[in-house]
Order: sequence, then C-alpha cells, then structure tokens
Amino acid sequence: MNQVSVQLSVESSSSSVSITKADFSTDGRWCYIVFWVSPDNGSSRFDWESLKNRLLSACPSCLGSYYSSLQSSNVSKPPSLYLLKLFCRDRKGLLHDVTKVLTELEFTIQRVKVTTTPDGRVLDMFFITDAMDLLHTKQRQTKTCDHLTAVLGEHGVSCEIELAGPELESLQRFSSLPPEAADELFGSDVSSISDKVILTVDNHLSPAHTLVHINCIDQKGLFYDILRTSKDCNVHIAYGRFSSKVKGYRNLDLFVRGTDGKKIADPKHQENFCSRLKEEISCPLRVIIVNRGPDSELLVANPVELSGKGRPRVFYDVTLALKSLGICIFSAEIGRHSTLDRQWEVYRFLLEERREFPLDRARNQIVDRVTKTLMGW
Repeated sequence: MNQVSVQLSVESSSSSVSITKADFSTDGRWCYIVFWVSPDNGSSRFDWESLKNRLLSACPSCLGSYYSSLQSSNVSKPPSLYLLKLFCRDRKGLLHDVTKVLTELEFTIQRVKVTTTPDGRVLDMFFITDAMDLLHTKQRQTKTCDHLTAVLGEHGVSCEIELAGPELESLQRFSSLPPEAADELFGSDVSSISDKVILTVDNHLSPAHTLVHINCIDQKGLFYDILRTSKDCNVHIAYGRFSSKVKGYRNLDLFVRGTDGKKIADPKHQENFCSRLKEEISCPLRVIIVNRGPDSELLVANPVELSGKGRPRVFYDVTLALKSLGICIFSAEIGRHSTLDRQWEVYRFLLEERREFPLDRARNQIVDRVTKTLMGW
C-alpha cells in the first residue's frame, strides 16, 4: 500500500489541496484509502473532476493481480518529456506567473533553465510532462501558449513547444555545486530540530503489527514525507490514521510491519527507522543562500524518492515566496546532486541585486520566507 499512498499523496500535494485527515488500511491485496481534503485557496471553483482523474490514473489496475504474469509487457511508459521555450521581456514575478499557469494546466516541471539577457529579455526553457498526456496534440499546445500569452500580456514575445529528444540533452545538464556550497547545504546537523518530533513505538497493542505514534507540528507535505520515508525504509503500513490538527499539531497512528510481514522487533531497525522518520519530518527541505562570485544564489534541496521522483510544487512555492518579496530571478536551474547515502533534487536561483532590497542584508529574511512558504507556515 505504501507505493499507492505515496503516489496519491503526491497527486494531492501537486493539485493545491490540503489533506485535513485520512484513514487507510490494507489486507495485503486491496487497500482502502479515505482523504478529507480542502482547496488551499478555499475556492469553490476547484476542479474536482481533474483531481479525481489524476488520482484514478495513479492507482494500479484492479486487474493487475490476475495478470501478474503479463506485468513485464504491460509496464506503463514514462510520460513524454517536452521542451517549452518562452522568450519575452523580463519583469518582477514573471517566473512565478508562468509556473502558476503550468501548474494550473496540470504540467509537471522536471527541469528548467532561465537566463536573462543584458537587454532585459528572458529566455525560459521548461522541460515538462503532461498529466493529461495530450501535449502532442496541436489543440493542447495552442491552449497552453494562449494561456501563457494572456498572462505575459505585452511582455510576451514567443512560445514554442516541442518533444524533448536526445539532441536536447545538453540543455538539461546541471552545473555542479561548489564543494563549499554542497557542504553547507547537506552537511548541516538536524538532530537538534528533530527533537520537536515525538515518536512512540509500541509492540504490545497489536498481535501482528508495530504501532508507531507520531506527534509533530503540522506542515505542508507531512503526509507525503511520512509515507515516502516508510516506503524508502521498506516499512509497510497496514493501517494508518491521520488526525485533524489541534493547536497547530498533528497526531498520527501507523500500524506497520517489516518486509517479512512481521512486527519490527529488532531494536536497531526500530531506532534507524524512527531516526530517519524524525529527520525527514523535521527537515524535509534544505534552504540556504551562498555567494556566487559577487552575486547571491538561493539553493533549495529535497530528497529524491527511491523511485526517482522529486517533491511536488517546490519550484512553484519558491518562486511565489520570491515574488512576494519583490525579488527578481536572474537565472534558475533544477538538477540532481548525489551524496554518500542519497540523491537530492536541487533548485538554484541566481538573484538580482536591487537598491531598494539589498540582498546581503536580507539573506535571513529570504531564507525564512522561502522556508515558511514551502512548509505552509
């Protein structure tokens, strides 16, 4: 059930809805999942039908167990990757406005290259996948460019969409992080803040499962982080309850088993799982600002799932935070960085210096605003 639950939580996170509470269980063959959700913006015009279709597409076929022998021939193909190129005049908040349109149209941004020319123009190259799988059609491409042109207004110059073939591989390359920046980004000790997460393990309440009780501050992506970590640690959730928040805190109960289908009785296994869970809940993202020559660069990193997928809506939230501060982005990149024990998705934003907002004096403010936006605080 972990894989299904993680995928459903990803779809919910990327669709601008918050999971207020949840119940989920499995008998080893079928799983039953109930989410109570509400739109993040409280709008009554939310596209529930679109969310329903995305959730259905994330669920495995009910016939899969009957045709497991044909699994190899029925493996779903990864979504096609497209390159969207925008060339227009630059302005404050432009990158977030484009990102918002792409998100609303159900595109997922896989990679991005943003560059600003000396004459004040910007070339945005988005490598995207389409949740509707219709971007190969002329109608879908035209609709996408029309929506972007409407947002860009007089700033819009050109909009092109093409299938990203092997010849475009060089455009997706990610410039390596300087060693000092990588050490600061990934070498920080999160043990002090992980103490804010309270985990209790009980092997006596259930005859067949280990109960893990979690009490922590509510935050965006909490459900996703718990399920992602459980899946990555090969801990199977048989039943779980995600309660409504009380005074900003959440309580969760997870009845789990190991890969052998038994309780997690080994103290070392318990300790490793709880330690990893505390770390991922308390610090699911890393946010810092470093010097890049005479300029300031914002770095945001999140762990990549073992399946290779990154965290949803990070680019959207970061550009929203920077827009709210009136900070312009000179260039932006999304790439992967590997450390000894895991792979990370890294977002790099080269920030423009402005007289009215000196970056060297506002670094803490920028990091704080970006972090709070990402965490939903």
